[in-house]
Amino acid sequence: MTTKESDCTISGGIDLQQHWEQAYRTKNTEQLGWYEADAAHSVALIKETGVATSAKILNIGVGSSVLIDQLVAEGYEQVIANDLSGKALEDIEIRLGAASKNVAFIQDDLLEGNRLAALGPVAVWNDRAVLHFFTEKRDWERYFSLLNKVLMPGGYAIIAVFSETGVQKCCGLPVQRYTEELLTERMGSNFSLLKSFETTFINPNGGERPYIYTLFQKKDL
Repeated sequence: MTTKESDCTISGGIDLQQHWEQAYRTKNTEQLGWYEADAAHSVALIKETGVATSAKILNIGVGSSVLIDQLVAEGYEQVIANDLSGKALEDIEIRLGAASKNVAFIQDDLLEGNRLAALGPVAVWNDRAVLHFFTEKRDWERYFSLLNKVLMPGGYAIIAVFSETGVQKCCGLPVQRYTEELLTERMGSNFSLLKSFETTFINPNGGERPYIYTLFQKKDL
């Protein structure tokens, strides 16, 4: 049985942590509307940065993505998996088994970022399908503030979000659709855009989800 993103029902006064915990506790990873069997685009962009396998790679809002498995398999030694859902992170840890020793699991809210801010500088900030949930100015400003705080000078930010032709909701939540220009504007003058491309992700339900992937580098000031 497959599921649809509309199955992630919400009600007034939503508790986001409870919302995402429920999504991961009531469905298998492979049934989730944002599941991809191969995180090829994200892995390729991380490799394109040329960072060493010993570099800190922060994957924010990663859920239970197989991206973490693939990075460990590629030999990266300081992979950081962050999500608001503890169940999602637990699923990755169980799946990895002994290989999870190369992963730091951090349950933290990006809008607070208390644990993430204490990480120290990271070489790569990787985001697939998180930023677009921050539709309010105060929220996306906090997102970019945290990004700037934890990413080292010369570090790389990989951001993949719904493109301007993408859906307007995901898992029952409204989303902000992006263009290359809007992403560049919100990243600010401290970042240079190195690469951008659009692709259509086919989700487990057969739905088309247009994305834009971007690779930015923080200026070495």
